[in-house]
Amino acid sequence: MAKVIIFGLQDSASLALFYLKHDSPHQVVAFSVTKEYLPGNALFEGLPVVPFEDVEKSFPPSEYAFFAPMSYRKMNRDRATVYENIKSKGYKLISYISAKTAVYPGTGIGDNCFILENNNIQPFSSIGNNVVLWGGSQISHHCAIKDHVFIASHVVVSGHCVVDRFSFLGLNSSVREGLHIGEGSLIAMSASVVKDTEPWGIYMGVPARKIAGSSNDFEV
Repeated sequence: MAKVIIFGLQDSASLALFYLKHDSPHQVVAFSVTKEYLPGNALFEGLPVVPFEDVEKSFPPSEYAFFAPMSYRKMNRDRATVYENIKSKGYKLISYISAKTAVYPGTGIGDNCFILENNNIQPFSSIGNNVVLWGGSQISHHCAIKDHVFIASHVVVSGHCVVDRFSFLGLNSSVREGLHIGEGSLIAMSASVVKDTEPWGIYMGVPARKIAGSSNDFEV
């Protein structure tokens, strides 16, 4: 059991509080954001909000852990920056894995992962650091999900695939077996990927095709 500070004040932070309260041994004690985003009353969900710049003064890393369940904004790079900044202060980051998700012995799962209900992570697969797996997806056998990836609901990643860093897989998308999803790939909602993807490419359709532009420009 850890005493946990949640980074952020958006919906994902509220969800994290709910899940950790009802489905984990951890105790959430506070929220934290940078000073520019501090609320006027310094409270969120009934808990104190402390400025991240000097959070260690009130909550030292020797006694508290962090959780940063942020969105895919800027192709997960905002979440990655916060993740690295938290680690640079000496904090450990917990992961949340729903009790309603299937995880088999020997599955490696990194820190600061937010894995919601009804996912199926088959044997011989691995999940990196700072990964978000929304509800109801399938990570098939012998897959490797690398760091800072966001996988939306009802995604199917077939066996022996690699999903590289910073990628985003949209709602109801699918990936054929044995493929490499290149770093920073944006796989659109309901796309069906049947070939390897290029780094920072945007893919749409059935079968998925690369469209003009770069996912580097994706802000939301």
